Amino acid sequence: MKYMLMMNAPGKGPYQIGSWPKADIQAHIGHMIALNKTLRAAGEFVAAEGLTGPDQAKLIRAGTDGAPITDGVFPESKEFLAGYWIVDVESPARAYEIAAAASAAPGPGGAPMNMAIEVREVMSGVPPEFL
Repeated sequence: MKYMLMMNAPGKGPYQIGSWPKADIQAHIGHMIALNKTLRAAGEFVAAEGLTGPDQAKLIRAGTDGAPITDGVFPESKEFLAGYWIVDVESPARAYEIAAAASAAPGPGGAPMNMAIEVREVMSGVPPEFL
């Protein structure tokens, strides 16, 4: 079963990790790298990426002529998607364990951030009721 684990960071302006002391940033990123290595070794890693902050985000929709219409940036967002993992695991419980490990990434001063990680199953196809 594949799951997407989405790390949501609090908003309040540009991506705040950039204002942390260098050692705290290195510890935070080191935690993520170690988690990814563990997932790879277990055969559970599919993908993971960090994302830029909401100060660089745009919403795009098609205009009446099909041309892109942009909206944004959104630095005032209450929270935003900071990054994600896609994992392939045997059970929802394992996906929750991985999410908890990601949530515990250290923040300023080394304290666990305990950020919310949204866990959603990746659909393997169209549900039969929609066919």
